Amino acid sequence: MEFLPASDLAGLLRRREISSRELLDLYLGRIETHNPALNAVVTLDADRARARAAEADEAAARDEWWGPLHGLPMTVKDTLETAGVRTTAGADDLSDHVPRGDAETVARLRGAGAVVFGKTNTPTYAMDCQTYNPVFGTTNNPWNLERTPGGSSGGSAAAVAAGLTALELGSDIGGSIRNPAHYCGVFGHKPTHGIVPLRGHIPGPPGTLSTTDLGVVGPLARSAGDLDLALSVVAGPSADAAVAWRLALPPPRHGTLAEYRLAAWVDDPYCPVDGEVGALLQGAVEMLSAAGAKIDDRARPVDLAESDRVYQRLLAAAICNGIPEATFEGLVQLGAQLDPADDSYLARQARNITQRKREWNSTDEHRHRLRARWAEFFRDHDAVLCPIVPTAAIPHDHSELTGRTITVNGDERPYFDQLVWAGLATGPLLPATVVPVGTTPSGLPVGMQMIAPYLEDRTAVDLAARIAEVTGGYRPPPGF
Repeated sequence: MEFLPASDLAGLLRRREISSRELLDLYLGRIETHNPALNAVVTLDADRARARAAEADEAAARDEWWGPLHGLPMTVKDTLETAGVRTTAGADDLSDHVPRGDAETVARLRGAGAVVFGKTNTPTYAMDCQTYNPVFGTTNNPWNLERTPGGSSGGSAAAVAAGLTALELGSDIGGSIRNPAHYCGVFGHKPTHGIVPLRGHIPGPPGTLSTTDLGVVGPLARSAGDLDLALSVVAGPSADAAVAWRLALPPPRHGTLAEYRLAAWVDDPYCPVDGEVGALLQGAVEMLSAAGAKIDDRARPVDLAESDRVYQRLLAAAICNGIPEATFEGLVQLGAQLDPADDSYLARQARNITQRKREWNSTDEHRHRLRARWAEFFRDHDAVLCPIVPTAAIPHDHSELTGRTITVNGDERPYFDQLVWAGLATGPLLPATVVPVGTTPSGLPVGMQMIAPYLEDRTAVDLAARIAEVTGGYRPPPGF
């Protein structure tokens, strides 16, 4: 029961084969049993959730239905504000922050009938590829407790994978939905930028009204159908924009796997993929080809290195307001002293974070030229199949951030290679879905990323469902 897709659970609730109270108690019981080892769910709102679940059951008995998530217990990432329940974003200075209202997406979940009963862990201000913070500590990967579940929606992915919740809502600016989905063996979807409201997400600071470039809110789940269900609830204009416009996402481009025209891009010298991961991705591509999909393994919409340089500059500009003033000023001074030929990671970050608006304008124009190339590419291809991270889940590493590395094929690579393949979709604002495609010989899950055309989220999600039918999709981690 606990590992069923949320859409199946919603059906059981609708048919009254289980009550919302029973399902909530099931997940609360599993959290009591399994969460101490994981530290994925960090805040519970059990009493109010039980009251809400009782109301859902009473409404169902009267044949009154609140929406497609009626009575479904779920958790949300601790970067999303929840009325009356503390929202810390993993930051010491927000450890006592209790919002008065819900993030707009959380309000939509509740409006659709969901019973939001807890919050899941995130790195401080969601700014890491691992999940640990001074408020709640470290979250472990359910497939191997010595490894990270990824970040920044690491608690979200670990909770879904381990069957501690029916559905999750995370956020993504540097692969923060897709990286943990891959590391934990679940499905995750990064929506097209702008179709899901960001209000009530931290960062920015509580009360922020503007929309962050690149950043999105999206679901993590145990099936592609659940991604589609959640997206249908949270996508759409904010209340002020809804006065004039509506969102009508197009249906999937095709009705069968054999109709899809796919580009396979499973490795690249600019950001090499570890052999164990690459073998699973290539195996999945071959399985899809055998199942009838039309696959081109040479077509490339853009150059990965060029794409990454543009994305890194946009990302630095998007997150720079969250950097302490003293740190920012130090980077300004460093940037002024740098040799123009210095292309080290620290040098690039110093330049990117302190870039002038004139420079950002130029980068934004470059971004739009890349978007035009993607649009042209998608005239002849329906999606790109590629990695999301070069490795399977990495060991916990809480050392100084600038000194961290990851190991790819026995070689040390920059820690932030974990952002490169994610940025391929994030920079041009495209939708992307991650689907599990198997486990490495050491028993760690691997996910494949599908990048789809702008606003064609349902194509990415539909393709994920069809790939899961071929490769097996989600399976519970051993021991849970």
